[in-house]
Amino acid sequence: MATLLRKIGLIRLHDRDTEDPKHHHQGSLKGTKGNQKNNNTKHCNTSNETNNILSTPEVKARRFDVSGKDKPAVKPDAKEKQQTGGGKATSGSVMPPPAANRQHCTQVRTRRLMKELQEIRRLGDSFITVELADDSLFDWNVKLHQVDKDSALWQDMKETNTEYILLNVTFPDNFPFSPPFMRVLTPRLENGYVLDGGAICMELLTPRGWSSAYTVEAVMRQFAASLVKGQGRICRKAGKSKKTFSRKEAEATFKSLVKTHEKYGWVSPPVSDG
Repeated sequence: MATLLRKIGLIRLHDRDTEDPKHHHQGSLKGTKGNQKNNNTKHCNTSNETNNILSTPEVKARRFDVSGKDKPAVKPDAKEKQQTGGGKATSGSVMPPPAANRQHCTQVRTRRLMKELQEIRRLGDSFITVELADDSLFDWNVKLHQVDKDSALWQDMKETNTEYILLNVTFPDNFPFSPPFMRVLTPRLENGYVLDGGAICMELLTPRGWSSAYTVEAVMRQFAASLVKGQGRICRKAGKSKKTFSRKEAEATFKSLVKTHEKYGWVSPPVSDG
């Protein structure tokens, strides 16, 4: 038995002595690198664990509270505001602020009315004349001097020495993109699509029928035609002919007729009637 053990010992010593030294050295280096890698891995894992802990909602909230006490809130830049739609509109925004928008509408309305007023006065024809009510460019008194001379209304004007039909035209802030409000002042008319208060039943005076291309002169010509087509006459009844139209009544009547026509539609006259 002792002899067998000695033989085994000699074999092990022989293997150790015959082992390649280079191989042994590489094994040692590999073991050292493995230990370093394990240490590095352990260190990285520790860092990741720390980051994971700091990323939890509770710690995030605490960090936000602490930083919020010491540092002011960071304001988003203009680009972020434009993308999110927050904050005040800038010059690069699509929609201007309300004040600037109102100012722009006023400028458009002023330029349009000045142009139309100059054109009417330049023509100087006997169809219509315009006077500013209380020197306001946005409130006109328009005198209609002529209608169809073959109509009964024209005969009424001659017989009653009525030189013109007086209308009041007021222009809203967003004119010419919205229609003006127009009503008859004098004389008191019957039929001819003139209703209570002097309100005028014309589709083109409604938001649905209006176009920004219409001029005041074109509207007045359409009104003159509708008076004749609707068989308008000057009221000659005692007492009633002296009663003046009121703006409040005209506005209420016009609002009511617009509702009615929006519900049932506008009836177009036959082609034979023009």
